[in-house]
Amino acid sequence: MSKTAHQGSGNGGPRRQDDKVRVAIIGVGNCASSFVQGVHYYRDADPSEPVPGLMHVDLGGYHVRDIEFTAAFDIDADKVGKDLSEAIFAGQNNTLKLDVEVPHLGVPVHRGMTHDGLGKYLKEKITKAEGQTADIVEILKETQTDVVVSYLPVGSEQATKWYVEQILEAGCAFVNCIPVFIARENYWNDRFKKAGLPIIGDDIKSQVGATIVHRTLARLFHERGVKMLRTSQLNVGGNMDFYNMLERERLESKKNSKTNAVTSVMGHTLPADDVYIGPSDYVPWLLDRKWAHIRVEGQAFGDVPLTVEMKLEVWDSPNSAGIVIDAVRCLKLGLNHGLSGQLDGPSSYLMKSPMHQRPDHEARELTERFIADHARTRAAAGKARAAVDEAKDAGSATAH
Repeated sequence: MSKTAHQGSGNGGPRRQDDKVRVAIIGVGNCASSFVQGVHYYRDADPSEPVPGLMHVDLGGYHVRDIEFTAAFDIDADKVGKDLSEAIFAGQNNTLKLDVEVPHLGVPVHRGMTHDGLGKYLKEKITKAEGQTADIVEILKETQTDVVVSYLPVGSEQATKWYVEQILEAGCAFVNCIPVFIARENYWNDRFKKAGLPIIGDDIKSQVGATIVHRTLARLFHERGVKMLRTSQLNVGGNMDFYNMLERERLESKKNSKTNAVTSVMGHTLPADDVYIGPSDYVPWLLDRKWAHIRVEGQAFGDVPLTVEMKLEVWDSPNSAGIVIDAVRCLKLGLNHGLSGQLDGPSSYLMKSPMHQRPDHEARELTERFIADHARTRAAAGKARAAVDEAKDAGSATAH
């Protein structure tokens, strides 16, 4: 990451408010629903206590309640025109409703750009809203948005790149939650550096999801001297993400992202036929639940076989919401300090396909150091530095 003075009509001192993290959302699906609900669910969380579900209640001086929603974009006729507080429960959304009342937010869902965001299967379930695409740049500027979060469907290559152009012109930071590679690519990273804007990406990790568990098993085998021979991860779910991925042509980047996230930490390379990691099928009655079946086969002492087989069951969208809550606050710290380009530690800790893959304990330590170095207040910096020490201790314990 680099420091660049804010410049141009979109990036600028007066529009930034240090006390809030102003966030816009692209794609008001299940993940957006969990994100919005979660911000209200944890509004009164005590930063002095460990809180189940959050890695950071206070991140560098920003509490969860400091996140404000400024704008939202979608193409679904069931959502466009509604207030964000209503749209998160509309259409095909089927994730859990948390035990919290989301107030009227005064944030209308605007008509977004379609491009390739609507695959052939999603077209069976979703009716496009009438009317023209909203002026994304103008809306982001008028609402003084700091950070834009993309929850576009997997395979939305053209739509993602179109939105990135709008985000750059509007002068906002960006969280890329999907496996269209932006932050890790030199071309786009250089564009964000030139614009003086930070980015975190690509492809969100869940808090404890199939990828992070699979990575941990792969690293455990490597560090304990067991040679991995074969591995697979079969995922099924019942949300629109899984329904969209029945269109196998949209799956390539997702499979690459998940596979690389695991194989990058295993210490050696396996033949392609000995690794299968990816979404597998759609089971409607699972709703927003995901079942991940993971199998790892290895060769242990004396060439004796060693096998791990497990099933992970999660509610998919809440499992990533806390990660995004951290990502937007890291980007706000980056904006405050004039950082630009991909934020290296946070990207490697929070994303499956960052520019630089590293073991998770190292990524966590870098992220805590980033927070400590860029915290708003002395008290926040002190807490963040304590977290750095904790991360170092955890890394040392893992190494041994």
